[in-house]
Amino acid sequence: MPRIKKPAKQTPGLPSREDILAFLAESPGRVGKREIGKAFNIKGAARIGLKRLLRDMVEAGDIEGPRRKMRRPGDLPSVTVVLVDGLDSDGDLTATPLEWDETWGDAPSIVIAPMTARRKDPRQAPGVGDRVLARLTPDPQSGGFSAKVIKVLQKKPSASLGIFRTSGNGDRIVPIDRKAKELAVASGQANNAVDGELVSIEITRTGQYGASVARVIERIGDVSSEKAISLIALEEHGIPYRFPPEVIAETDAVKPAAMGRRDDWRDLPLLTIDPADARDHDDAVHAMADPENPGGFIVTVAIADVSAYIATGSATDREARIRGNSVYFPGRVVPMLPERISNDLCSLRENEDRPALAVRMIFEASGRKTSHRFHRIMMRSAVKLSYNEAQAAADGKPGEKADPFQAIIDDLWAAYAVLAKGRASREPLEIEIPERKVMLREDGSVDRIYVPPRLEAHKLIEEFMIQANVCAAETLEGKHAPTVYRSHDEPSWEKLEALRDFLGSMDMSFPKSGALRPSHFNNVLRRVRDTPNAVLVNEVILRSQSQAEYSTQNIGHFGLNLRRYAHFTSPIRRYADLLIHRALIASLNFGPDGAIADDIKELERIAGEISLAERRAMKAERDTKDRLIALWLADRIGARFAGHIRGVTRSGLFVELDETGADGFVPISTLGTDYFEFEESHHRLVGRTTGETFQLGMAAEVRLVEAIPFAGSLRFEMESSGVMTKRSGTARKGRGKRPVKRKKAARGKRASS
Repeated sequence: MPRIKKPAKQTPGLPSREDILAFLAESPGRVGKREIGKAFNIKGAARIGLKRLLRDMVEAGDIEGPRRKMRRPGDLPSVTVVLVDGLDSDGDLTATPLEWDETWGDAPSIVIAPMTARRKDPRQAPGVGDRVLARLTPDPQSGGFSAKVIKVLQKKPSASLGIFRTSGNGDRIVPIDRKAKELAVASGQANNAVDGELVSIEITRTGQYGASVARVIERIGDVSSEKAISLIALEEHGIPYRFPPEVIAETDAVKPAAMGRRDDWRDLPLLTIDPADARDHDDAVHAMADPENPGGFIVTVAIADVSAYIATGSATDREARIRGNSVYFPGRVVPMLPERISNDLCSLRENEDRPALAVRMIFEASGRKTSHRFHRIMMRSAVKLSYNEAQAAADGKPGEKADPFQAIIDDLWAAYAVLAKGRASREPLEIEIPERKVMLREDGSVDRIYVPPRLEAHKLIEEFMIQANVCAAETLEGKHAPTVYRSHDEPSWEKLEALRDFLGSMDMSFPKSGALRPSHFNNVLRRVRDTPNAVLVNEVILRSQSQAEYSTQNIGHFGLNLRRYAHFTSPIRRYADLLIHRALIASLNFGPDGAIADDIKELERIAGEISLAERRAMKAERDTKDRLIALWLADRIGARFAGHIRGVTRSGLFVELDETGADGFVPISTLGTDYFEFEESHHRLVGRTTGETFQLGMAAEVRLVEAIPFAGSLRFEMESSGVMTKRSGTARKGRGKRPVKRKKAARGKRASS
C-alpha cells in the first residue's frame, strides 16, 4: 500500500509533491486546482507554477486529473461506497470498492470493523450484498483497509433470484449471484417450480454452518426469456424493481393537479413527438415565427410537472432517489416512478389537461438565443405523433393524424433550421457510433437486431431539449439557487497524450497548446469520414472522453460545448430533472411544492448517488443485451461473421459483429504461432517475427466457437489475417509495447462452417 517516492525539489512558494498528495489523501469530496490553491494560499502569478506542478504530477502518474477530482491512481478516498461481498476466515465482513478500475490492478482488501455497542442499530448493521458508505483507514499489516460504517445506503433485498434445481437430496436454489452459496428449499415451499426454472425466492432461515433455507415466491419461467434475463441484470446490479407498498398506496391516493396559480396554456397547440412504442410522454413542443424578430422564432418546450405530485421526503420521493432513473430493456422498462404517475397523471396525453413547467425561448435568425422565460402552466397536448409520423409530415407526406397540424409541423422544422445554425457555430462533439436495438418476438426471444434510422425529427427534439436544459441552468445560476449540473469534463491529460500517440501513428496530429475544444476532435473526424479508418478513429476518440456525471459544481459540458447545462426535460425518468424542477419552482416563486435541499453537502451526496445509479443502469442494460444476443447466437456455433476489432488488450481482441453489434473475445492464443506484443498507445497487437498486426477498428472475419448466454459472452477465432506493419520504435516507459506470453496455436486446424 505505502508508495515510495523519490525526493523532489520544491519550488519556492509552492507546496511539495508530498504535501499535495497528503492533502488529497485527507480531503473527501471533489478536489481540484482551485481547492489545492486555496488550501496552500497560492495567489497571483504563483497559480501558474501550481498549474505546471500539477500537470507534471499527472504526467508522472502521481495523480489523476487535472480538472476532475484529483487523487493518486488506484488510491481510494477516505470516505467511499463499498459493496459488502463476503466473510473472511475470522468471520468479519469483507468488501470491495463499488467504483474500481481494473486497470489499477486487484482491488484492495477491505474489512468491515465491528460496530460498537453504542452504535448497534439493526438498521445500520451491514450484511453481505449491502452497499455501504464507509470511512477507510489503512491497515499496515494487511496492506488493505479497515472500514467503519457510516451509513448503509442500500440493503440487499430479502427476495432474490435463482435457478430452481431438483435432485434426490431435495430441492435447492442456485443463486444467480455467482458469489452466493446454494440454498435449500423448505419442504412444501417450492410453489410448483420445475427444474431449471428461474424463480424469485425469499430466504426464510440463515444457516451459520449448514445451507440457508428459502421458499419460492414467484415462478418467472424459462431462463431464456427477456423477462428472466433482464431480472437477472436487475438482481446482479442491485436495482430495485418492486415498489414498496407504502409507495403504491401513496401514489394511488394522489388527485389530479388543480389549476391554482398556473397560466392557462390549454389553447396552445403543443405537440408530443416520441417513439412509436412510448408509454409515457413528458415533453411537448411548439414553435412560431417571431413577428418582432425578422427570421427569428419563439420556441416553447413544456415538460410534465412531476413535482406537483411527488413531495420532497415522501415515500415516493425516497424510492425515486434510490432508483435514480428508469432502466430500459428491450422488452420492458423499470420505471423510476409508479405507473400512476409516469403513465397517467404526468403523461402528456393528447386532449387531456396536464400540469407542466414550460420555457418560452426567443432565437434570432442566426440561431442565437436572446432571452427565455419559465412558466408554470396547465396544458393540453394537441396530438401525439411518433418520430416517423412527424418526419413524414415534414417531408410533405402527412398521415391522417398529422395532417390537421401540418402548419405547426412546418413551423417546428423552420425553427429547427434556425437552431441548427446555432448548433453549427457552437460545434459540439460529433462522434458517429451507430446504436443498435434488439427487436423481440411475442415470447420474449430475439427476432432481429437493427440500427434504427437517425431522422431529422430525432435531431429536432434533441436540440429543443438541449436548449431548454441550458435555460434551466442559466435561470438557477442567475438566482444563485442550489443546482445539480449535468457536467462533462474535458479529457484528461493522459488520455489526450494517448490519443496524440495513436493519431501520430496514422500521420495525423492533434493540438498540444491552447484551449481544448470539441472542434479539435471534429476536425480529425472530418478527415477520416468515408475512409476505412472512420470506425477506428471514432472509437478511439470516444474512449478518450470523460464520463458525464451530476455535480453541484459547474465545470460545463465539454461534449455539447456549453458553459452551463442541467437536466430538466425528463423528470419522469431521471431524479436529477425532478431536482431541477423543484429548484425552479422555489426560485421563481411558482408555489410551495418546490422544496429542495438547501444544504449543498446534501445535494453533493444526491448528485453522487444518482451518478452511480445511472452507471449501474447502463451496465444492467448492456448486460441484458449481451445475454440476449449470446442466447440468439448459441445455435450458430461454427458460423462465420464479418466484424471489426472493438478492443485490444494484452490477452486478446474484442470483435464487434457488423450484423448484430454483438461483442466477442478472440484469445491471443488463437491468433497463430507468432509472439504478439501489445502496443498500448497504438491500440494493436503486433507479431514479433512477422509484423502481422491486429489494430483497433480493423475489419475482421471471425468464427463463433462458444456462446455462454448466462454470462452474455461469446468467443471467436480469427479467420482473417492481420496486416503487415513496420515495427514501431521503443515506447515510453510504462506505456507502449508489452510482450504477451501465450500458447502456440495452429491456424490450419480450424473447421469451416
